[in-house]
Amino acid sequence: MRSEASASPTLDRIRAGGVLRVGTTGDYTPFSLLRPDGTYEGADIDMAHDLAAILGVRTVFVPTVWVDLLDDFLAGNFDIAMGGVTVNEARAARAFFSIPTFIDGKRPLCRIEDRDRFTSVEAINQPGVRVVANPGSANEAFARANFPRAQVTIHHDNASVFLEIVAGRADVMVTDGLEADHQAALHPELCAAPVAAPFTRLEKAYMFARDRAMKAFIDDWLGARIAGGPWQQALERAMAAHPAGPE
Repeated sequence: MRSEASASPTLDRIRAGGVLRVGTTGDYTPFSLLRPDGTYEGADIDMAHDLAAILGVRTVFVPTVWVDLLDDFLAGNFDIAMGGVTVNEARAARAFFSIPTFIDGKRPLCRIEDRDRFTSVEAINQPGVRVVANPGSANEAFARANFPRAQVTIHHDNASVFLEIVAGRADVMVTDGLEADHQAALHPELCAAPVAAPFTRLEKAYMFARDRAMKAFIDDWLGARIAGGPWQQALERAMAAHPAGPE
């Protein structure tokens, strides 16, 4: 790691306290999932443990929800946000982000029988189409901005939102492409609709204090894990895992 890490007040505080506090929602596979026994698993959970080990501290996971993620961070509830966090303007204005862990784009998830129905924004933005999204997320913002003619419902549980489509209470959800593919693999009733191209471009990254020395340290650590393979291995393990419960 770069020597600048020694000049980071944030990392100095974390090391002195012996704890890395990781904010995570625990509702976004394959990045972060809260298990029934209270433990967390997922690609970013593995990376959180790895980062803590590099810093020589233990990991404590702090629950948060998407709508409160930035406010909880600014209130000092945790040191770093991990778990499929999307880089956006509001967050980037108040915090730093690591280099991207994953570059993605939004795509529709629907029932298999509708796979050829919802292949564009225009096809979804129609009266009678029931769009579902999770609250306080980029998914909600996208749905509200792009589907004014459709019926948009906000389902207040990201862990079970996909079951609204399975049960026939909603028709389609536009979400990150990786999540669409993963949920289609988990639920045989669902599929990621075949679109010509993702509707957006987005980056997943880790969010932390506006501390340049910390950013240099995190980027070096993460860059090495991406180049060396551990990040991809963690993601593949999480993609292969079938979560229990309502997910």
